[in-house]
Amino acid sequence: MSPTFTALKHPNYRLWATGAIVSNAGTWMQRIAQDWLVLTVLTDNSGTATGITTGLQFLPMLLLAPFAGAVVDRFDRRRLLIGTQLSSGFLALVLGLLVITGTAQLWMVFLLALLLGVVAALDGPARQAFVSELVPIEDLPNAVGLNSASFNSGRLIGPAIAGLLIHWIGTGPVFLVNAVSFAAVVLSLTRMRPSLLMSRPLAKRGKGAVRAGLSYVKHRPDIVLILVVVGMIGTFGFNFQITTALMARLEFGKGAGEFGLLGSIMAIGTLGGALIAARRQKPSLRLVIGAAGAFGVSSVVAALMPTYVSFAVVLVFVGLSSLTLMTAANASVQLRTAPEYRGRVMALYMAIFMGGTPIGAPIIGWIGETFGPRWTIGVGGVISVLTAVAAAAWLIRHRGLQVRYRLHERPHLLVSSAVPAQRPADQHAATRDEARTQLARQEAEDANTAA
Repeated sequence: MSPTFTALKHPNYRLWATGAIVSNAGTWMQRIAQDWLVLTVLTDNSGTATGITTGLQFLPMLLLAPFAGAVVDRFDRRRLLIGTQLSSGFLALVLGLLVITGTAQLWMVFLLALLLGVVAALDGPARQAFVSELVPIEDLPNAVGLNSASFNSGRLIGPAIAGLLIHWIGTGPVFLVNAVSFAAVVLSLTRMRPSLLMSRPLAKRGKGAVRAGLSYVKHRPDIVLILVVVGMIGTFGFNFQITTALMARLEFGKGAGEFGLLGSIMAIGTLGGALIAARRQKPSLRLVIGAAGAFGVSSVVAALMPTYVSFAVVLVFVGLSSLTLMTAANASVQLRTAPEYRGRVMALYMAIFMGGTPIGAPIIGWIGETFGPRWTIGVGGVISVLTAVAAAAWLIRHRGLQVRYRLHERPHLLVSSAVPAQRPADQHAATRDEARTQLARQEAEDANTAA
């Protein structure tokens, strides 16, 4: 089997991937329909209202993440996911019926977005951590990459279908289609063979579970660095729902079909990035930082594009760099985390990555209304570049790295460390000293990998 699709040799993962691609397409359809409903039906092109809707959907992730992570580490993740998928489908059904009956109001959309966020606060870390139970640890980076490919395949299909449906019959039916799509994930989860799931230690019952998870991350500066990078870029750079809507509607004067097409065009880049990332056995911190810088640069270029077509072309590169960043960061955090802490750490990861949206989305929406749509992308791009530069400077100083560029040799960029490699530590470390030893091992492995 091709290295790109190694994880698919595991039966449970094949079921998961099949159900996920259907549900992901439905989820992207709902995102497009929700933004269009708020922007053009319930308000008069209000970027602020669209930003508030998006912010409310991600606010619970920020507030509930530590507790959700403790639940994910404590209970059966497969059963948790069945519950969250059914709940998400029910909320999509309610919104669809409200729109079709003509009773939907802005405050109702705000409320349903908030409730969906509450469900997502538990669903997100459960989905991320559950992947490690579907494949052995050596296939985890590949599984994470294929998950991203599945997500972005849905992103490629969903917006285009949503744009056509909105144009033909309105936004209401789109929400109903999404409600039905969750059945695919529930079916895949119920058909899995529990005997093939990778065993993992369950977190012990007790009041200190949340505090223990936070303490673990505190003593892992490599994980903290990733969280800072994805937090800054997730807050100010990954607001595509708002930025592409404002650019399509206000800057280029386009309709729902062209808006949905932008999402699909961007997904071409993200799908390519996911498949490339799936081939990497072990993503490094340098890949995370490099992808962050590339995303910032491509975003600034996109903001300067004069026409709809040129803007759409650059979105391919925005998608490619953004997906490389997301996949590399996700896999790096999971591989660097002890199994019994993975749910709590991934909950914190999701909270910082997606939970910054309640802060960033309204700000970006306001910037679009005040200064123009181009600024919504440009500001996020500049912040992303500065974040990448700061992270690179910290990494070079903290690890005493030596960076050399060789014009006539490959690899051209060589990064080495003066710190000698240390002996591997126990991967199941939970105490402070063990966490530090685990970090030392990871730093030694990273430092001895050529860029």
